[in-house]
Amino acid sequence: MQDINIQLPSILDQVLQSIPYFKAELALIIAFLGSILATLFLDKAWKQSSFLITIIGIIVSFVLSTQQFGQPQSGFFGMLIVDNFSVYARGIIQIALLICVIFVQQHFQNKKFGKNLGDVYSILLTAGLGMNILTMTSNWLLAFIAIETVSISSYILVGYFSENKKQSEASMKYVLFGSVSAAIMLYGLSLLYGFTGNLDFTSFEHIQGLIEAPKILLSIALLFMFVGIGFKLSFVPFHMWAPDVYEGAPTPITTFLSTVPKIGALVLLARLFEEWTSSSFFFSELVLILVSVASIVTMLAGNLIALRQTNIKRMMAYSSIGHTGFLLMALVGNLASEPQVLLFYITVYTIMNLAVFGLIDTLEQKIGSAQLENYQGLGKQFPILFSVFTLLGISLVGLPPTAGFIGKLFVFTSIFDLFQFNNNRYYLILLVVGALTSVISLFYYFKIPLFAFLRKGEAVNILPTKSTWIVYIISIILGFSTLVLGIFPSILLSLFK
Repeated sequence: MQDINIQLPSILDQVLQSIPYFKAELALIIAFLGSILATLFLDKAWKQSSFLITIIGIIVSFVLSTQQFGQPQSGFFGMLIVDNFSVYARGIIQIALLICVIFVQQHFQNKKFGKNLGDVYSILLTAGLGMNILTMTSNWLLAFIAIETVSISSYILVGYFSENKKQSEASMKYVLFGSVSAAIMLYGLSLLYGFTGNLDFTSFEHIQGLIEAPKILLSIALLFMFVGIGFKLSFVPFHMWAPDVYEGAPTPITTFLSTVPKIGALVLLARLFEEWTSSSFFFSELVLILVSVASIVTMLAGNLIALRQTNIKRMMAYSSIGHTGFLLMALVGNLASEPQVLLFYITVYTIMNLAVFGLIDTLEQKIGSAQLENYQGLGKQFPILFSVFTLLGISLVGLPPTAGFIGKLFVFTSIFDLFQFNNNRYYLILLVVGALTSVISLFYYFKIPLFAFLRKGEAVNILPTKSTWIVYIISIILGFSTLVLGIFPSILLSLFK
């Protein structure tokens, strides 16, 4: 007891000194509390008050995080790391979160919805807080808490809007699968802690403990640990929840699930991958094999299954799974290149997904369907929308002159450099599978312009709605930005240097 009393002042001093490093996240916490209070007391007088507080909170958080650029530091006993990588990642997360909040508000603006949207904004802020922490930590305990914060927020977002048996089933599947994944990951982390006695995966003690641990037990612990990260990234075989959830959830929630959680989980995995693969011991090779195999299988499964989909949201779910495999490939390629290549591809992926789901939401509200067959002949009625849709498809495939092409070119180049350096067959297989699945994706992405422009369909009743124009404009801007960034990639690359 006396030791605790002696240490308590120094602990409190460290916590107080670390608070300025956490100011961007404090802005989200204050916005979260403000959104709840506005939902309880202000929304009855002005129903947009919680929405406005949420928007302001995200913008303030973005500004505060950008002020930390060029000032590397750590706080809370080394559990939080503020560096340029985390600043960039949080910037992408906050911009994507801002757009998702706007999409949610616009989607339900003129709909009869029996529940309070202020609750949704609060949950989105909570998820954003968890994502921010994920990009900043190298501590396993804090990383697990952040992952579960995002996971529980995602469960609530999906279940909150359940209106029929199919949506409830998707929500229940998501919760059960996520809970099992979290339990397995926690058991794996307990094994890692038992081997090392240290929760910081960048520390010498942690790496040394892994080197000295029994190989079989360490391999099991690593597999268990990857289960939790795999669930958040939805790579094979932890992808089974994604198609049903993407299809059953409202499109703005699907937009969020396909972009924001993946950024934080990928940044965490990038930090882990960089630290562990720099060691010459067997577990570094094991981590490389795990990530490479997951990338290959995920690219193949996601793109091949997407070929058979007739629902656009379900098709984009499998497309997102396929792109997760490519993101893992970019993660491997990050070993041979600067971090800006990985950040470039993450940014481009986020832009493309936000734009695609924004256009899907616009069409869904206008024609009341997300089935591809109902897009027949709509190209003449919505020429700009489907032209941008086609442009986004070209970018998702990775064809010039789009940002998707530049991003994939950078990834392929970095993987090829690694293959030339050490002649590892995994790199060659990644190159072949990445190129092959890019060709395969061409066949399902181009179903959209095929149905819209080249097939004649029955006249579709356009539903009167006033709540799609902001989503439509944002999606069009994001769509054309893929063309601009494809022609002038230096805009992003210079920003990430």
